[in-house]
Amino acid sequence: MFESRPDRDAEVVLVGRSNVGKSTLMREITGHTFDTGQRPGVTRSPNHFDWASADFVISDLPGFGFMKGVPEDVREEIKTDVVQYVEANADKILVGILVVDGKSVIDIIDRHSGPDEIPHDVEMFHFLREVGVEPVVAVNKMDKVDDRDERLNDLCDRLGLHPPWQQWQETIAPISAKRGSIEPLNEAVRHHLHEAERDDLFQFF
Repeated sequence: MFESRPDRDAEVVLVGRSNVGKSTLMREITGHTFDTGQRPGVTRSPNHFDWASADFVISDLPGFGFMKGVPEDVREEIKTDVVQYVEANADKILVGILVVDGKSVIDIIDRHSGPDEIPHDVEMFHFLREVGVEPVVAVNKMDKVDDRDERLNDLCDRLGLHPPWQQWQETIAPISAKRGSIEPLNEAVRHHLHEAERDDLFQFF
C-alpha cells in the first residue's frame, strides 16, 4: 500500500494502464513536470501534487496491466496497491480520471474480454463507481484517431453506457494531452466538482 499521501481532504486521481499518457496529462493539469520511468512499471508509487493554499491534491497512480519485461506477480501487486489506495481514500476522492489510449483501447478491451476475464479498463471504471468515486474517462491521443465518433461510441458500448457518446460528456472526455487539448476533461471534472459543492477547485481545471 502506498504510504506517501499528503494530508488533504479533497483529491482527484489519475488511473490507467501504462503508456496511456497519464504523466503527460498530469503535467498539462498541474503545469509541472514529474519524473517518470522510461520503461513501464518503473513508477511504483503515486506522484502527488498539492497546492499549499488549498486543501486539495491530485495524484497520478502507477500504471497497471500488461507491461513488457515486468513479471506478472509485480503487475498484480501494482494493481492491488492502486485498488487499495482508491478504496482507502474513496471518501476524499471527488473524481477518478481513467486515462485510456483512444487508438488502442477498443482492441485491448476486446482482446481481454471472455467468460472468465474482465478487461482492466472496464473493471476499473466499474470499480470507481462501486466505491462511490465519480469516473471520468479521459480518452487520450484522439489526434491519432480517424473515426472519432465511432470509436467513442464503441467505448461507451464496452463500458455499459448507451451510445451516442455525446450524451455522456460528463463521463467521456476525448483529449490529446500531448497537444494540450484537454478542455473536454476539464469540463467533465468541473461538472463533478460542482455536484460535490467544490466550485472552489475549478481554478485547477
